[in-house]
Amino acid sequence: MAAVQQSIAIRPLAQGDLEQWSDYWRNYQTFYKVDLGAEITRLTWERFFDPSEPVHCAVAADGEGIHGFVTYVFHRSTWGRNDFCYLEDLYVSPEVRGQMIGKRLIEYVQGQAREKACDRLYWHTQESNRTAQRLYDWIAERPGVIEYRMGLDD
Repeated sequence: MAAVQQSIAIRPLAQGDLEQWSDYWRNYQTFYKVDLGAEITRLTWERFFDPSEPVHCAVAADGEGIHGFVTYVFHRSTWGRNDFCYLEDLYVSPEVRGQMIGKRLIEYVQGQAREKACDRLYWHTQESNRTAQRLYDWIAERPGVIEYRMGLDD
């Protein structure tokens, strides 16, 4: 397995990645017990390739294919001079977990945020996602923020 880790490169998503990315996107939704549907999936995919959109995706890939992905969004904030970077989604194939691929995907986003001179890189995870929290607690600060949501449907 260590050979897999060394051969994996983190790179921006490419148009040819659609089929593999879609599989991981579905697995990610299954993990979080959501179904975003075909329209949101299509729209998300299109945003990755629209230069006017602040939404981006990178993948962990080797000659065999993709092993994970990360999505991130640049946005303004009232708490900083420069943009913030929100790491929105992170998924690594169960077959290669534990090989620091998630860490490398996060570090890729960190590099993108630094390149854009962002004031902050941040993300959320579910309280029940203890596996991811072990990685996040190792590489980042937990600020103690609690998220609330309010539905906007009629």
